[in-house]
Amino acid sequence: VQLQASGGGSVQAGGSLRLSCTGPARTFNNFNMGWFRQAPGKEREFVAAISWSGNNTRYLDSAKGRFSISRDNAKNTVYLQMNSLKPEDTAVYYCAADIGYSDYVFPSAARYDYWGQGTQVTVSS
Repeated sequence: VQLQASGGGSVQAGGSLRLSCTGPARTFNNFNMGWFRQAPGKEREFVAAISWSGNNTRYLDSAKGRFSISRDNAKNTVYLQMNSLKPEDTAVYYCAADIGYSDYVFPSAARYDYWGQGTQVTVSS
């Protein structure tokens, strides 16, 4: 399963970015999808997740109210809209797929079976 993440870039604090992650056409609808990030010298961190149906979402506490995860199954794509970005949001962002056939979303990286290549987000103060 190949996941292709895109949309990263450099913005000033307070700015916005929208990340996209495209998956395989035939099976994408079955996957719960998550976004994680990893800053230099830090462990990979859960950011947000959305169930295969789109009915359930979950966020890192510091992302609530600023980030929004959504998906368009017709386009095999999951999005992460990031607003009010802060320098501490700077990291490589990864999308990941959980094929566990549950409508419950998990924040643990160990739950996810497939990972995209990552896209860099840099927020300057």
